[in-house]
Amino acid sequence: MRPLPAEARLAEIQRYVTEMETERGFADNTVLEQSLKLGEEYGELCKAIRERSGLAIDPGSATGSVGGELADVLIYLCAIANRFDIDLDEALRDKERRNEARTWFPTTPEPAGTEHPVDFSRNSRAAAGASSAPEPTRNDN
Repeated sequence: MRPLPAEARLAEIQRYVTEMETERGFADNTVLEQSLKLGEEYGELCKAIRERSGLAIDPGSATGSVGGELADVLIYLCAIANRFDIDLDEALRDKERRNEARTWFPTTPEPAGTEHPVDFSRNSRAAAGASSAPEPTRNDN
């Protein structure tokens, strides 16, 4: 397997992942297997970010670097895209063309000292008089 070029585009990274999976014996893993591994790697990324941000983590567990965990997420993302024959570069550009037509509502930091008491109990919406039906979601895939 040849090394990945320093200035590789997404398509080159996807080809590299295909070669890497073949060489390492992962080419026959299913989309489900790779998706579950992606979830595991995302969890490891979150843990690394928690540690880097100074938040508490389990002291007995190992934590990778944020960069290393991001690389693992990218590898599994490419592996999944490859199984669906999706060119991530093309998919990203297509998605961004659609996103350019959307109206965005960025979040802004609240002033220091702003408090928003939140009840995270299971029935907090019902207790507050809200409908027990789930809130509608929006899927902009």
